[in-house]
Amino acid sequence: MFLDYLQVFLVGGVICLLGQILINFTKMTAARILVIFLLLGVLLETIGVFQYIEEFGKAGATVPITGFGSGLAKGAIKGALSDGFLGAIRGGLQAISAGIAGIIFIAFIIGLIAKPKTK
Repeated sequence: MFLDYLQVFLVGGVICLLGQILINFTKMTAARILVIFLLLGVLLETIGVFQYIEEFGKAGATVPITGFGSGLAKGAIKGALSDGFLGAIRGGLQAISAGIAGIIFIAFIIGLIAKPKTK
């Protein structure tokens, strides 16, 4: 069990380390870094590498935005193989729909609780 936690920590830590390096040594905005990590997840899933990272790092790989990109690519590939171009769009959206619904729900709850401040 300890080894599982260590693997999750290592994979998630490496992803966060890469993000921190980009923040510290480049002039990239946070939004650009998020898009890079999303596309990295798509790329790694497309070439077949992400499944090995996911098997090793479990939640350390799937919880960050790279896992979101991987899920999007996985659904798009599955949809494209079964239904062509429109299947790729539909499959990608179906694969990530639960994540998007969860994000919207949590954002709504936080919006009710938080007190916005003007600058």
